[in-house]
Amino acid sequence: MRTVRAGGEGERGQEDWARYWRDPDRPVEAMHAHFFSHRFHPHSHDSYSFAVTEAGAQRFRCRGALRTSGAGMVMVFNPDDPHDGEAAAELGYKYRIVHIGPDVVRNVLADVADISDGRAALPLFDQPVVSDPVLARALLRLHTALVDGAGPLVRDERLTAAVGAMVRRGATGPLRARTLPAGGSGQARAALRARTLLEEAYAQEIPAARLAEAAGCSRFALYRAFRAEYGMAPSDFQRQLRLRRARGLLIAGRSAAEAAAGAGFADQSHFHRWFVRCFGVTPGTFQRAVGPDSPRAPRP
Repeated sequence: MRTVRAGGEGERGQEDWARYWRDPDRPVEAMHAHFFSHRFHPHSHDSYSFAVTEAGAQRFRCRGALRTSGAGMVMVFNPDDPHDGEAAAELGYKYRIVHIGPDVVRNVLADVADISDGRAALPLFDQPVVSDPVLARALLRLHTALVDGAGPLVRDERLTAAVGAMVRRGATGPLRARTLPAGGSGQARAALRARTLLEEAYAQEIPAARLAEAAGCSRFALYRAFRAEYGMAPSDFQRQLRLRRARGLLIAGRSAAEAAAGAGFADQSHFHRWFVRCFGVTPGTFQRAVGPDSPRAPRP
């Protein structure tokens, strides 16, 4: 686990800080942070993200509405839920967040339900903020096990307990796949065609005219449709795809410069700036934040 000073300062001179941990063998990550001035740019994760606000308050926009999470409350994001975030109180906000990949969640649920083929349905959470002390305790126990070096058996037990508690107490149905039913709206179809092009050519510079042509509508209509369907502008979505690709390269051991180039960023400083704005830590901190029991952990 690594600690980083984010460099920002609150009104009274307090510095932002964040500690990060990630599992070297599966998509499970955790962060403990206290932010005063840091503002998250609109982004999403390809994982489920569960967070507990420990102190202060954070406000963020998610699913078309402004939300606030105060001390003791739980924030819940499905994969690809766009959101931003900033302090909603003078003293900032301190929180613990865990990111769990969909395949890990599916495997946990399949194990709980004793489904041999591992095809458990992924859950959908429709409330980005909930007040539930039982959920908060389960998540805090998991977070502590992850970042404080508990053994793999303890980590697995608390992961199962936390995922189970979230699904029992917060899920409202199965997560919907990104597909369109027959007769779906023209807006949704245009946005999906544009998204498909962005996913196929995320590292390329794609002019707005080319994207609109692929979507089959005007540039203005596409911009409105894309924001309505995915909660962010096409340019933000493309940058997010690049960031996800870069994260994969960092995990694979590539340098920050190699990750920036391989994901399509103009230069390393551009990559570094956007990585911090969306994830709260630097690329280097993320790359070095493997668990202490990992054979790939960095040497002191």
